Amino acid sequence: MSYEILNNYKMALDSLLRAFVNNCELARRIAKFLAAVGFSPNFLSVLSLLFAALAGLFFSFSGNHSHSFNLLLLFAGVFVCLNAFLDAFDGVLARETGNASKKGDFIDHVLDRYSDVFIIGGIILGGYVNPRWEIGVIAIIGVLLSSYMGTQAQAVGLSRVYGGLIGRADRLLIIIAATFLTLIYPYPIPASGLLSFSFLGWTLLIFAVLCNITALQRFFYAWRRI
Repeated sequence: MSYEILNNYKMALDSLLRAFVNNCELARRIAKFLAAVGFSPNFLSVLSLLFAALAGLFFSFSGNHSHSFNLLLLFAGVFVCLNAFLDAFDGVLARETGNASKKGDFIDHVLDRYSDVFIIGGIILGGYVNPRWEIGVIAIIGVLLSSYMGTQAQAVGLSRVYGGLIGRADRLLIIIAATFLTLIYPYPIPASGLLSFSFLGWTLLIFAVLCNITALQRFFYAWRRI
């Protein structure tokens, strides 16, 4: 499959979320409400980073939780939801208030990368991919490189590249789904073996594969156009 096809095909979750945020009247009304109560786009970006850090913290402690209902994991999932919500609306708020700027775009991307590391790092520290912790490291590398390739294309004079198998919106929604599935069924799948993980562990394995493929797809797409 050529990159041109992949560039037009985004995972359904990513496409639906971007369409909602960019075109939905409700999204604009929410942005106007946030502006009316005094929130700035940069404030939302910083607040989203805080929620990502809290999510990572709760993920890291939730793996040692021995009670039947893992309240720490629930909090982690809620904070990821808040991070995703604010990450989706900081750009909309900037456009609705006329505050869109290169500085705002720059800080948004920097804070998003820190957020990715906090959330995925928390899942690793929580032991969700033990004993294969290197899967989590490869996942972080893939996440960072796929994002880097997209913005580096812009740095050399091309348009920013969002195409490929998996984007940030996809990752956040997959993490949210995996978190709540792990709450419902916290046991490894399969029960034993070299690759025996909970839903969160399998999520990192998926990221380790798909994010690195996405990084390569974006690299070759940009390379052919330079």
